Amino acid sequence: MSTATANDPKPAQPPVETLRIKIDGREVEVPKLMPDASGRLQPTTMLQACAVAGIEVPHYCYHPKLPVAGNCRMCLIEFGTPMIGPDRKPVLNEDGTPKIARSVLPYEPTTPRGAIACATPISPGMELYPGSAATRQMRESVLESLLINHPLDCPICDQAGECKLQEYSVEHGQATSRFVETKVHKPKQVDLGPRIMLDDERCVLCTRCIRFTRDIVGDDALGIVNRGSYNTIAAYPGAKFDNNYTLNTVDLCPVGALTSKDFRFQMRVWFMKETRSLCTGCATGCNILIGSREEKVLRYEPRQNDAVNACWMCDTGRLNYKWIGREDRLIEVRSFRSGARSWSGTLHEVAESLKTAAPGSVAIIASARQSNEELYLLKKLATHLGAVTDSIAREGEGDKLLVNEDRNPNSNGARLTGIAFTEMGIQVPKIADGIRAGRIRTLIVFGEDVTRHGIDAELLGKLQTLIVSDILPNETTRRAHYLLPGCAHAEKRGTFVNAKGRLQRFLKAVEPRGDARPEAEFLQELLADLGIAGGTASPTSFEGLFNQMAREIPAFAGLEWSRIGDLGVNVPI
Repeated sequence: MSTATANDPKPAQPPVETLRIKIDGREVEVPKLMPDASGRLQPTTMLQACAVAGIEVPHYCYHPKLPVAGNCRMCLIEFGTPMIGPDRKPVLNEDGTPKIARSVLPYEPTTPRGAIACATPISPGMELYPGSAATRQMRESVLESLLINHPLDCPICDQAGECKLQEYSVEHGQATSRFVETKVHKPKQVDLGPRIMLDDERCVLCTRCIRFTRDIVGDDALGIVNRGSYNTIAAYPGAKFDNNYTLNTVDLCPVGALTSKDFRFQMRVWFMKETRSLCTGCATGCNILIGSREEKVLRYEPRQNDAVNACWMCDTGRLNYKWIGREDRLIEVRSFRSGARSWSGTLHEVAESLKTAAPGSVAIIASARQSNEELYLLKKLATHLGAVTDSIAREGEGDKLLVNEDRNPNSNGARLTGIAFTEMGIQVPKIADGIRAGRIRTLIVFGEDVTRHGIDAELLGKLQTLIVSDILPNETTRRAHYLLPGCAHAEKRGTFVNAKGRLQRFLKAVEPRGDARPEAEFLQELLADLGIAGGTASPTSFEGLFNQMAREIPAFAGLEWSRIGDLGVNVPI
């Protein structure tokens, strides 16, 4: 029996079965089967076929990651199918092409009958008419119905700028309204849960929030109450809409019915800058967009990456940004020995102190919340000094969806760069014993309060030199001899390796405050002062630093910054 190897050719994939149809008169070949929300192959729908052809079919209730509901009717399109004669054979035109019968209402043969494109599968020879006059009339009618009781409050609505009702009414709606009756008034500012506000008047009953909460989260907390024009979304009587994924319904809501209490009335979306980044709440590494304005982070939103987080993120991670702008941020570089308050002076003092440190008398504890590039540079420093290194494990309760038990975003990066061992934190007790016995005289700490992890303030007092870099003040920073203010991930560039071994990059969204600098930047200066920056050549750019790291770390072999892309790549862990 033979054993397959990595060099064996991959088995040939079976050819994708396709169907040939026409869309607005253009012949298009589309797959016969396409994945549904759960990833299972199902007959391709009209909406999917139009997407393959590059034509957007407007929709509210449809979402590619949710079960199909087919209740908004916005995706109605006119269609036709090949005519079948009495002999059960296709009826042909004079030129030999199949004769197409446009679908009409059975009780009114002159009126076209549309099909909901999100749920209707295509068939061989079918013709779709998403741009026909009949289709446009259907869309106008649906929008007219949806807008009958909708409040005219776009200027004060939080969804303005991101509202599909607003966009579609301009693109597909009527210029004037024929409605003269009194609108039905529904509840406003409904406190749906601790993080969600509901305005029932704006709701178009697409049920995206209901299906996401029930089918994705597994919390059947929302439903529709009342009847007819008085239908409203509501939580179960006496209960609050409160799970760790509620804020995803704000992203899903195509109108301004569901809004985030945290972001509500904070900023118009067209004023914000969006930056591709990562959530640092756990090892899942959810892809996010950071919304910022005038160097202030205003919100996190999930960014689609089907290999990591699909379109979702947890509420805990989404709200984990306010500490970036805390008033007590560490923003001054300090040497508490000489009183130096400049980077050049402080780093020179640190370098001189390390030059005189005896081999084996230095230890480095680096957080697994640091980037791969920072950990790589710290490992080079450790190798030069003969220092013992470690990182701190953080654990919490995970869930079946996105939250990982590992609360560090870069535990795998700490292991791959050599800062941490397979079992993180295993060296910390040895470091504590070394300080106690007087063998370790210098401790370098990046991003951790070691007084909470076995090295108390009394032990720190026994050190000859304590060099600390962090973002927020803690007991360790207060006892530092040299304090080097670092940056939040939103204030710099870098990469993490998530729990599944996916290397992903994050980009700079806002400028750091005060003296704070990206750790990789000042670490390169420190290594240069010690004569060890980059070995034979010091990289002159961040991209160069990553590429150098990739050449030296086996797991990153063959990678370059430009090849990572926005969605990341898998590396062996």
